[in-house]
Amino acid sequence: MGQFHNHTFPNETADYRVARDALLAEEMELRRQADKVSAMRRALPLGGAVNEDYVFQNFSGEDTKLSDLFTDKSPDLFIYNFMWQPGGDACPVCTSFMDSLNGAVLHIQQYYNVAVAAKAPAADLKAWAKARNWSNLNFLSSGQTTYNTDYKAEDEDGRQLMMLHAFRKTNDGIFHSWAFEMFYARRDDDQISRQRDRNWPLWSIFDVTLDGRPADWFPAYNYD
Repeated sequence: MGQFHNHTFPNETADYRVARDALLAEEMELRRQADKVSAMRRALPLGGAVNEDYVFQNFSGEDTKLSDLFTDKSPDLFIYNFMWQPGGDACPVCTSFMDSLNGAVLHIQQYYNVAVAAKAPAADLKAWAKARNWSNLNFLSSGQTTYNTDYKAEDEDGRQLMMLHAFRKTNDGIFHSWAFEMFYARRDDDQISRQRDRNWPLWSIFDVTLDGRPADWFPAYNYD
């Protein structure tokens, strides 16, 4: 019997249970902290008003305004910036994240609007989405807009950056509500980035194994 519940698992030792209970205490505290942070996030006031109704391009090359991405289901919009420099290759890490999001987005869209923006041309996005079987994602080219630079998904040298944003549409216009600012925040020397952990199950699965995350490993396009 453990300290926090009445269950044990086959053949576990007393030493294991003591160590596991110590870990569970920390996990429970982490849950409390996560709940606190989530409550603070929900309590944020609206950020800055969006100054421009950005015009993206969809797979067909048709114009799609930022305001068009909001549906009657929700006033909230989640946009992921996919790192893809025009003339370059699709980011393998972003590609892996999209593999996951493509399956989850149908569930997310029951309550929230979701889009993926990249600076690469719409035709390149369409071809890559087809190759990856991303049939559920709303991919948009932001290459003809200043969206990437305005919302810090592109640096002064034109380098594309991973960024997550949330927006809310109100009667007074569209407002920025949240961004993944942990991307920019300094971390301790022994800390890993954890940029997309809350949104990406890959790393959370690695974290519950005894060896943890593979050292110096990043997702690849394929593993043939």
